[in-house]
Amino acid sequence: MPKLSRVALLSSEGMQGDRDELTATQAAAQSLKVRIQSLEVKDPSQFQSVFSAMTKERAEALIIANNSFTFFHRKQLIALAAKNRLPTMCGRAAFVNAGCLMSYAADRLDSSRRAAVFVDKILKGRKPADLPVEQPMKFELVINLQTAKQIGVTMPQSVLYRADRVIR
Repeated sequence: MPKLSRVALLSSEGMQGDRDELTATQAAAQSLKVRIQSLEVKDPSQFQSVFSAMTKERAEALIIANNSFTFFHRKQLIALAAKNRLPTMCGRAAFVNAGCLMSYAADRLDSSRRAAVFVDKILKGRKPADLPVEQPMKFELVINLQTAKQIGVTMPQSVLYRADRVIR
């Protein structure tokens, strides 16, 4: 979506991780000349009004913050995004399996393997405080072509080649 100029970011009210994601997204958006519309929810009863606000502000795409609340309600959120023909970016592949257009996130399998290495070190006597903090090194791009077709988005072949997994 090369001409994208307005993106809504849906997060959960009061979650520090969501605020951090919003700050990082706004910084990236500024350099791309994209306006971010931040919307917070604390209850599923707010979903309809939040999507109405996105429509009113003419959001062209939606980012759904990755947290337990949005994960639990992912099917409802993704159904509303599809109904409003909003291309949606999510922070976990499980969202894409539920109909989100795409996700780009740390590879959960790789992160689990790294966690096992740390558990092994701790069980062998290392103090957790002495172990270095690691950032994810492997990321995964997952694309749902069924959703793309449903909302009328054509995914460039170059993007599909970069995907780790494509749902057809």
